[in-house]
Amino acid sequence: MKKTWLLGVGFFSISITWALYNAFIPFFLEKFITSTALIGFMMTIDNYFALFLQPWIGSRSDRTNTRFGRRMPYLLIGMPLAAVFGALIPWHTGLLTLILFMVLMNLSMSLYRSPTVALMPDITQDSKRTQANGIINFMGGVGSIIAFAGGAYLYEQHSSLPFLSASILTLICLAILLFTIKEKRDAIVYVPAEQKESVSFKAEWNRPTVFLLGAIFFWFLSYQGVEALFTLYGKNHLQLTEGEASFSLAFFSLAFVLGAIPSGLLGKRFGKKLIIAIGVIGLIFIFAAISFVDQLLPLRMLLIVGGIFWAMININSYPFIVALGKEQSIGTRTGIYYLISSLAAITSPPLMGGMIDLFGYSVLFYFASGGMVIAFLFLLGVKDKGLTKALPKQGTSTTYN
Repeated sequence: MKKTWLLGVGFFSISITWALYNAFIPFFLEKFITSTALIGFMMTIDNYFALFLQPWIGSRSDRTNTRFGRRMPYLLIGMPLAAVFGALIPWHTGLLTLILFMVLMNLSMSLYRSPTVALMPDITQDSKRTQANGIINFMGGVGSIIAFAGGAYLYEQHSSLPFLSASILTLICLAILLFTIKEKRDAIVYVPAEQKESVSFKAEWNRPTVFLLGAIFFWFLSYQGVEALFTLYGKNHLQLTEGEASFSLAFFSLAFVLGAIPSGLLGKRFGKKLIIAIGVIGLIFIFAAISFVDQLLPLRMLLIVGGIFWAMININSYPFIVALGKEQSIGTRTGIYYLISSLAAITSPPLMGGMIDLFGYSVLFYFASGGMVIAFLFLLGVKDKGLTKALPKQGTSTTYN
């Protein structure tokens, strides 16, 4: 568990960067673009990279074998580049340079997101992965809270300060990971690249996996659109200041942090599917209720409850996907997980933005609630019997050669 807490530092840096990106990039884009649908589309740039790069990089990291390990080389390249380009974003001189810095930062982050996530199951026994996912997402949630709360204050001082701070923290987090996580020493199960069976991308799509991925697509369709457009919703629909809108997201992230570790424990005790189902049902009602709210206090109260339900979903979904495959396919399955979530993230902001252009901002949370309903229907198709058959046998601990 000590290594899991240290690995959470990597998720901390990823979360703080993406939280700031989603909170403040729409304000930069709004200066040049009037269409909410087009702003939503521009907010999906990172997911196009995730769509094509992350499954490939995740699979490639399964076959990588260096003195730094399988995953760490990708962190050593991607994190410094992401820090540099992220810090440059607020210094854009026009729409062209803004898009250029956004693309370069997203490309850099795509190099290390899947390998960072895949490190968790690498160094964690299968029976403890849901708890471990709770811990690392707890750290990620702390990053989001700092981004939304501290970032709102820094942004009001100067728009560059949140991004500069996130870049510095990314480099510090990389140094911590490099000196505390030694893959060759810490791996629970490791098969050197030259001894590993070839992992077929197609073979990973068994029936339980397909239904679960369908559910993942639709709950991310709901969540990603809300995350990308919430600050504009708060500013233009609720008449909040930019700082108030971004700070409100800190309440959602705070609840997510508080619910992360308990959600992992509940998933282990009662089963991942049940806890995810409770979270999905809860968000159906929370998103629907937010549609009727026009005051700041009840909005933030609902966001707190929503953050707890989101923790129940998000903490258990990735270990669920990994559990349906073999140890040799962890990186590949991580890539598949990001493939589906990225498809949802590509689809959601422009789709929600287009609906907002047509019907107004009030449609945002109705749409999100509907997406959760469809996710729940897919989740019902993940049969326990199929899961039992799909679960791999536990491997024995091995070490690097």
